[in-house]
Amino acid sequence: MIKTGYKEKISLIADTPEYCPGCGCAGRPVMRKTVLLMLKPAFFDRAGEKSYRFCPNSECPKVYFVSGEDLVFSTDDLRVRVGLKEREDPIPVCYCFGFDDADVRAGIAREGYSSIPQRITDLIRQVLCACPERNPSGACCLAEITRLVRKHRASM
Repeated sequence: MIKTGYKEKISLIADTPEYCPGCGCAGRPVMRKTVLLMLKPAFFDRAGEKSYRFCPNSECPKVYFVSGEDLVFSTDDLRVRVGLKEREDPIPVCYCFGFDDADVRAGIAREGYSSIPQRITDLIRQVLCACPERNPSGACCLAEITRLVRKHRASM
């Protein structure tokens, strides 16, 4: 992780896979700022200046880890629900604009499609998103929501 002024950047060029100690899944780099924004205050003292990874495995309760260390934060350690790891509504899917899985399902049931991906795209174009800070994964939700729309349309 490279610090540049007040912003952190994650170097993905020479990135080597690092694996979640809970499930063995390859973790994705996430900014320390994102981790701090997601953690409950009681866990701040453990956070330190580390390079964090996000575990994308929906079956694993681990969310953040530091490779080669015993430092792991699980779903219970966070202020927000991690939609990818939830099974009961409300399941958040867009942390910037407040959409959840039920919104996607309702649109499909009502209209046969979901307008949410287009709405998010429009809001992104207006530079109104803050995905790296608001989404626990540190990534944009649009690809995940598009996948979710396809999944729900196929099951209806």
